[in-house]
Amino acid sequence: MYRIILSVVVLALGFVLTAGGVWLALVGGSWFYILLGILLIVSGALLLMRNAAGLALYGITLLVTLVWSIWEVGLDWWALSARGSLLMVLALLLFLPPVVRAMRPSGEAPARYGMNSMVLLISFLIAAAIGVYSMFLTPHDVAGAFSQERMAAEADAEGDVPPGEWAAYGRTSYGQRYSPLDQITPQNVSDLEVAWSYQTGEVRGENDPGETTYEVTPLMVNDTLYICTPFSTVIALDPVTGEEKWRFNPQLQQPPTQTTQHMTCRGVSFHAASPADLPATPPAAEAPQAAAEPGEEEEAVAAGEDEAQPEDQAAKGSEAEGEAQVAQSLDEVTTQAAGVPQNVVTGQAESDDPNPTVEREEPPQSVTLSEECMDRLFVPTSDGRLISISAGTGEICPGFGGEDGTVNLWANMPNVTPGSFYSTSPPVITEDNLVIIGGAVNDNAATTSPSGVIRAYDAYTGALVWNFDSKNPQATEPIPAGETYTENAPNFWSVASYDPELGLVYIPMGNESPDQYGAARGENTERFSSSVLALEAATGEVAWVFQTVHHDIWDYDVPAQPSLVDLTINEETVPALVAPTKQGDIFVLNRETGEPVLPVAEGPAPPGAVEGDFTAPMQPASAVSFRPERLTGADMWGATPIDQLYCRIRFHQLDYEGIYTPPSTNGTLVYPGNFGTFNWGGVAVDPSREVMFGMPVYLAFTVKLVPRPDDTTRVVTEEGEAIINENFGAPYAVEMGPFYSPLNLPCQGPPWGYIAGVDLRNGKTVYKHVNGTVRDLAPFPMPFEMGVPGIGGPIVTAGGVAFLSGTLDYYVRGYDLATGEEIWRARLPAGGQATPSTYRGADGRQYLVVVAGGHGSTGTEAGDSIIAYALPQ
Repeated sequence: MYRIILSVVVLALGFVLTAGGVWLALVGGSWFYILLGILLIVSGALLLMRNAAGLALYGITLLVTLVWSIWEVGLDWWALSARGSLLMVLALLLFLPPVVRAMRPSGEAPARYGMNSMVLLISFLIAAAIGVYSMFLTPHDVAGAFSQERMAAEADAEGDVPPGEWAAYGRTSYGQRYSPLDQITPQNVSDLEVAWSYQTGEVRGENDPGETTYEVTPLMVNDTLYICTPFSTVIALDPVTGEEKWRFNPQLQQPPTQTTQHMTCRGVSFHAASPADLPATPPAAEAPQAAAEPGEEEEAVAAGEDEAQPEDQAAKGSEAEGEAQVAQSLDEVTTQAAGVPQNVVTGQAESDDPNPTVEREEPPQSVTLSEECMDRLFVPTSDGRLISISAGTGEICPGFGGEDGTVNLWANMPNVTPGSFYSTSPPVITEDNLVIIGGAVNDNAATTSPSGVIRAYDAYTGALVWNFDSKNPQATEPIPAGETYTENAPNFWSVASYDPELGLVYIPMGNESPDQYGAARGENTERFSSSVLALEAATGEVAWVFQTVHHDIWDYDVPAQPSLVDLTINEETVPALVAPTKQGDIFVLNRETGEPVLPVAEGPAPPGAVEGDFTAPMQPASAVSFRPERLTGADMWGATPIDQLYCRIRFHQLDYEGIYTPPSTNGTLVYPGNFGTFNWGGVAVDPSREVMFGMPVYLAFTVKLVPRPDDTTRVVTEEGEAIINENFGAPYAVEMGPFYSPLNLPCQGPPWGYIAGVDLRNGKTVYKHVNGTVRDLAPFPMPFEMGVPGIGGPIVTAGGVAFLSGTLDYYVRGYDLATGEEIWRARLPAGGQATPSTYRGADGRQYLVVVAGGHGSTGTEAGDSIIAYALPQ
């Protein structure tokens, strides 16, 4: 029976591979699977007939497959495994006594091991030896190291942020993710231990959007650690003990599930107020106020003597009162849009009803700055508000937008639909006391999306100082009451950087919907989409714009905060900007002019857009690049030859001419996919060593345009599901997702994730190493170092250590910045898809703090843990 079962398995495998091989050959792929299938069929038939020659033929088949595999992929163990692992298992089973002894005509004595079985054994041993040898090779790694002289560069501790603090998303407004602390080094990092841990109590639930994610980078300012949860709750912790100091609940109004795509908070912004700063004068369109005598407002601000706002009302009040203020503010927002029958599909009012307009509230002329509100946090929420709270107590700071300390980001928005617009990233705060904020607009929901307008508010009063609408870029003066911004304007959803000396804010720009079809885009959309945009921080006027993708129909929006750094280029100091992109290019630009510092060249791109649309004939390419090589059929992968064959067939069925192959109705392979080689986690830049450390990721996606019958019918989702990829109002909906096999494994072979170090003086990649295990991706724990995708960002330190927790296995890791070698790791209780931070506590120790809460769209374990590590006392 054992022999029969194995013989049938070999026969069946042969028939499957033969049939699949014919199919593959017909679509233009390799003919080898036909040969392999025929050899297996003959071998299986001989075994079924008790003919020992079937063993020898199977061994020969194994060797033939090995030779072909090495010819295709070299000594890459994971690629060889996809082709030969199943065959190796069957070879071992065929060599066992029950099969060998059964190789005789019925009634004769049991057969013994002989020449045929020895051929099988020798073939197995040769294949096993080569396989074991290849396991110790690293064909995808680039080995290298920065010089000792480079690593010995004096730490950069300049700037307004004390060395021991982490005061902004990227530590400073320069967005470098660099700390001048050097207590933790490559020599002692292995001694790191958990100093404390804390749980927020807020975890993704069944009724929350699928992409409810912990992406927060903790701040540490004035001996307090600040975090926010995906639900916009802000929590202050003691940075040495992890004990909770206070908690602010914004009373979030969660929008309908079908119109909500994301629930996250990447961070809050800290602002140290100054009594000498006057609130900005409200726009002229606001109702006039009685003129104050010179100096009156300044005195009121400094002394807190505004009679209209008693100090106890402005600065104190119970937590319940603060929550009531927030709830009242939210009720007012909701009420303005109430009573109008909303079409949640398109984001517009029904045909006979006016589209609701949320009016901008009249800001106060002056504010009272209580002692508690001199240091404040600005909190963006996923229901479209920006709230000012005390950094010391967590209570509302009245005056910013009114008594409730809230600015309504829905003000003057078109197409008001809860859940379709929100801010997920912390705002920029300038030296002129402006709070500059953008917002996320739902991807691929409708052409009637809200606007992606960027706005600057007075940090004290909440008065709108300027607005930049990318479809109306000249109109930066505050929009008049009763008017709305242009719908579906390209937005800014990630994190911006700010250079106070140049007075410029640097913004990573997104697209308008739909992402994969651009026939209807106007001139300004084509100019600002997928670009790095420099605006005058004081006025919102365009200083320069550098486009990273022309006519982007791949969702290659610029996802990450640009990192600002002064670089030594040809022995001259250049004010530079480092901008990572989804397609894998790292654009290094002069941040004063927008001109490339390291070479950028325009190269040809594939044509072939769907009818009515077009492609840009040329696309920019940076000399600093982690673009993947163009995929071929040989790059397809699987756990067995069967699913590997499936992926090869599917690969040849899809439209694919390399990067920038346009989306089609047939289906297109998009590589890199819109997950991005780099995403919002960005890169880390060491300003003293002029080194960049990043986590490039490689994951192919498939995209298929689906013709729409009308503007409102669902095509790719069911009623009640979240509206995504429907593109209401456009000619096409879109089906898209990772390029996976039926076993839910990537069709392209590993590695899927790396870490890399770049010399920013010349743009050369010094090292690139496979990063991450499949322990938490496999059906059962397998700690294979295959290189896994990740999302989240790295940080670097003057101590010469880089830290990263974003990989899809649940680890935080430390790396030697000089070589990229992993030198420490610690297990996390959930996915760590956030960017860590580091600081010095009051006890003198350097702490590393990591958020482990999981990421909805990657499927990692949800959690609510904040974990701090430090060296032993």
